[in-house]
Amino acid sequence: MARIEPVTETFFGTTITDNYRWMENPKDPEWEPFMRGQADHARKTLDNINGLDALKARVSELSGDLEIIGTIQIAGENIFIEKRPVGANNFSLFVRKGFEGKERLLLDPEARTQGDVHYSMNYWLASPDGSHVMLGLSPSGSENAVIEIMEVETGNILPERIDRAQYPSPAWLPDGSGFFFNRLAEGAQMGTTDYYKNSVCWLHKIGTDPSTDIRVLAKGQFGDVEVNEIEFPIVVTPAGSPFALGLLIAGVQNEITVFINTLDRAMKGEGGWKRLCTPNDKVTGVTLRGDDIYLLTYKDAPRYRVLHVKADAPELANAKEVVPQSDVVIQGVIATKDGIYVRDLADGIAKLRKLTEEGSLAAVPLPVAGTIGSLFADTAYEGLVFGLQSWVQPNIIFKLEADGNLTDTGLGEKPSFDYAAYEAVEVLATAKDGVTIPLSIVYKKGTPRDGSAPTLIQAYGSYGINVEAIFLPRMIAFMERGGVWATAHVRGGGERGREWHEAGRLLTKPNTWRDLIACAEYLIAEKWTSPSKLAINGGSAGGITMGRAMTERPDLFAAVISNVGVHNPLRAEFGQNGPPNIPESGSVTTEDGFKGLLAMDSTQHVKKGTAYPAALLTTGMTDPRVDPWEVGKMAAHLQAATSSGKPILLRVDFQAGHGIGSTRAQRDAEVADMYAFILWQTGDPAFQPL
Repeated sequence: MARIEPVTETFFGTTITDNYRWMENPKDPEWEPFMRGQADHARKTLDNINGLDALKARVSELSGDLEIIGTIQIAGENIFIEKRPVGANNFSLFVRKGFEGKERLLLDPEARTQGDVHYSMNYWLASPDGSHVMLGLSPSGSENAVIEIMEVETGNILPERIDRAQYPSPAWLPDGSGFFFNRLAEGAQMGTTDYYKNSVCWLHKIGTDPSTDIRVLAKGQFGDVEVNEIEFPIVVTPAGSPFALGLLIAGVQNEITVFINTLDRAMKGEGGWKRLCTPNDKVTGVTLRGDDIYLLTYKDAPRYRVLHVKADAPELANAKEVVPQSDVVIQGVIATKDGIYVRDLADGIAKLRKLTEEGSLAAVPLPVAGTIGSLFADTAYEGLVFGLQSWVQPNIIFKLEADGNLTDTGLGEKPSFDYAAYEAVEVLATAKDGVTIPLSIVYKKGTPRDGSAPTLIQAYGSYGINVEAIFLPRMIAFMERGGVWATAHVRGGGERGREWHEAGRLLTKPNTWRDLIACAEYLIAEKWTSPSKLAINGGSAGGITMGRAMTERPDLFAAVISNVGVHNPLRAEFGQNGPPNIPESGSVTTEDGFKGLLAMDSTQHVKKGTAYPAALLTTGMTDPRVDPWEVGKMAAHLQAATSSGKPILLRVDFQAGHGIGSTRAQRDAEVADMYAFILWQTGDPAFQPL
């Protein structure tokens, strides 16, 4: 149990007491013993669940039977494919000559494993001619990646190493001699609020000492280019264009600042950057094709529209609308050699359109009603390569030709398990304020509608991120036991455009967890499940959704699962990743910011003597995005307050971070624990304690 050491503060007339502020100090002598003690207790409790071992074996069998393809890139004659092969533990990088060519392994991060420390590939990008690939690898899910450069033909790693490259957003020069990349500030201390501030965009030339890299874009570098301390400057260089785009990305804020310069001046680290837009212009995406600039904006168009300007007259006053707002949400605008493609979302289903040279829009028919992923597009190549998947259809990689012909590339092995036994439906739940909430329900055909099915609802609701249809083989292990898997597309996401996002952030954030509550009530009313059979799950910013749904309606759920969740927003801005999140969540330095954060903070809404549902909270001790103390505090509050007698477990992985970079084995073990915990708490007789 955690020691109680109250710290009291007053914000705008409201007094706040934090009983566990001491957890924020990693050097506190009780911090690590507390986390290790919690981890041991959770492990013993979970291991005592009958059926866990068999369930874990089944989860591993299902996950290992599906080949997962991530990023694809065509560069020169080479096709680079990031994937996790059947049975593999981690993603590796492969290369082949054309889609029919023989595949060759370039990098398997598992080969870097040292004892308990595993390595993962956080990012990679091949040079335009396919002769080199820059790679970012980090240990134990930390995302603290170091850039390496590989010769593709030989597999040799060049001598230079570039650290502090957590989010580099790299862009190769057209001749492949070097690349632009973002690097965290020299001397920035991990664990402090300065860690992500004042990063710099550099140009690195292959074969040179990184200390001689050219400073390209940074705060204070040019008098006419204002860069905020939390903005990440990056440079984009599309093939065939004499120009370069400079983007300023302010943490999780969707709105960006965009500049344009000649590529030649950018390579020399010279000024001359012309500003196209600021965050006030509500531009969230941009692409460049030759001297044509296309911008995605929600200004005067909450479902977005696309504007076009020329590079030699980049002022928005000169912009022409080329794709107007419609009944679909525009997700992105993509430039290729043959034209401009527009990605859309219609009621959760991906759509694709092509903007013709004459300015008309033509729909591109898609064979799967689902989600587009693994997308490759480049101004040096015609057409697109992308994957399509749905809740019940594994990913298929397609190639779209310039003439509209769509073919299956044959990439990716089909799983041997039966997924035809499952189906999905899309319904609408109604929130208290009358707004309808999209709800996706996946289940095994024939599942009874009598309220008896154990049901898991996942929800997120932040940053305008869409929770789109994805095929998850591990979930079959839950649905085989009669489980129902649902996804609540709550406000705060972007499923219905910018208005959907705005309706679930800052002072409107309570809509997010109340939408989840409305979806839970819908499933109960429609006899899919009942409160004693119902569990909810969310991660990261979805921890806000989990924690506040739990504290507002503890009677509604049998179990709550929060993975690496945000639970203490009142203190989050003082953590390592806090400043970049202020645009989304607010700051305690303003009255409205404080009010919003207090409403979101689940630790402040835990009430002693309340009968809370069972809870499984998870964290990774190398997490750079959500500090483990947020999860630790929530566990401590619940353990001290609950009167239900139901377990409150804190599951800690000391060799994992935010989940990015976790191995398949780590994820299999975590998912098996989650499902076993839910089945235990929802009364499955095969999953009761030994």
